[in-house]
Amino acid sequence: MSDQVSAIAATGAIKPTGVRWNIFLLMLFLISINYIDRASLSVAMPLISKEFDVDPAMQGLILSSFFWTYAVMQVPGGMLADRFKPRIVIALATIFWGAFQAIAAVSTSWWLLLLTRLGLGASEAPIYPAGGKLNAIWMTQNERGRGATLLDGGAPLGAALGSIVIAWLIAAFNSWRMAFVIAGIGTMICGLWAWYYIRNAPREHPSVNEAEARYIEQAHALEDAATPASRGGNWMAYFRYRSVWCMCLGWMFFNTTFYGLLTWMPTYLFKVHNFDIKTLGGASFIIFFSGFVGELVGGWIGDFWRSRGGSPNLVFRTLFGIAAIMATVSIFSVAYVTNPVAVVVLLSATLFFLRWCGMYWAIPSALAGRDKSGFLGGCMNLGGNIAGVLTPLIVGFIVQATGSYFLALMFFAAAGVALLICSTLIDYSRKLPI
Repeated sequence: MSDQVSAIAATGAIKPTGVRWNIFLLMLFLISINYIDRASLSVAMPLISKEFDVDPAMQGLILSSFFWTYAVMQVPGGMLADRFKPRIVIALATIFWGAFQAIAAVSTSWWLLLLTRLGLGASEAPIYPAGGKLNAIWMTQNERGRGATLLDGGAPLGAALGSIVIAWLIAAFNSWRMAFVIAGIGTMICGLWAWYYIRNAPREHPSVNEAEARYIEQAHALEDAATPASRGGNWMAYFRYRSVWCMCLGWMFFNTTFYGLLTWMPTYLFKVHNFDIKTLGGASFIIFFSGFVGELVGGWIGDFWRSRGGSPNLVFRTLFGIAAIMATVSIFSVAYVTNPVAVVVLLSATLFFLRWCGMYWAIPSALAGRDKSGFLGGCMNLGGNIAGVLTPLIVGFIVQATGSYFLALMFFAAAGVALLICSTLIDYSRKLPI
């Protein structure tokens, strides 16, 4: 198929425009904003806990509340993207989560703040499934690895920038409330930008020329020719297939390590390796930015290999296997290293390779095609956010019970092994008929 797609790209005297890449750069920006808004409460919590007289247990409850509605709304969010198309879903999700971010600034008690976090989680939920739907609609098979990693790259990039941006806003205005208002209004403006620029199909976009539209359509026609005819079955019939279960579980194990580092790594570096606040901020940026770079590198390697004729199973199993093994070895080694610089290097390596698995966002369209990729993307991200709910609690229990982070690091390493197994058991070359 790669030769045929290359031939398509060569047809026509006019060079295809690159609107599809601009759309995914916009999605990278939106997901980064998504994670900056998520991080805002963690950064402001010392001030909020003092103002509302909130004890540590209640702080943990408020911080975790985001994931309750975020996880529950993943599948409905994906079904909305399938039903109403991604443009309106992405725009409204961004506007609404910006509104909840801003509304949090007027909270007068912890329970009102918790309610805004529930609203934030519910409104952010559709962004990833709808982004996966966009990947299926706008990208060819040999471009979806880069599309997926641009979509998912906002997670480590937003995590790297989030604490810096929100902390600067709080310091600049001497108010966590004003920081939340500015972040929320800025996010709502980005939602209007998304509505202005994103389209549900290439031919609907005023900036797409005939060459780009034909290139995408003909590549999809070749892809559809190899797709089995639908039997008109219920969407839940997908769960008869091992690949769907392994996709959801693999994404859950990936997020076990990522969310574990996102929530507990600063405390670990502070307590075990005696990082001060300034050093901690710099180290966190380096570690998560390494994940962002790794995500882009992994997507580029995957698409380059596919364009040179690599089969889906060979490419994805190899790259996910390397990612899981390297991340597992790195996080395992952290438990035995005492030098702070070496720890930062190893954690950076962990996220560099782990984030190659951002290409998981190419799997829903590989298994379900464009029509139902939103639903499967929602199911996959539900698994990922079950990890978001449980991992901080499990790690907290391990640390409290043992007085050490050793078993917590072994827990992350075990998740890496499970990620390797799940990624190897997926059949990436087979569209699933239902």
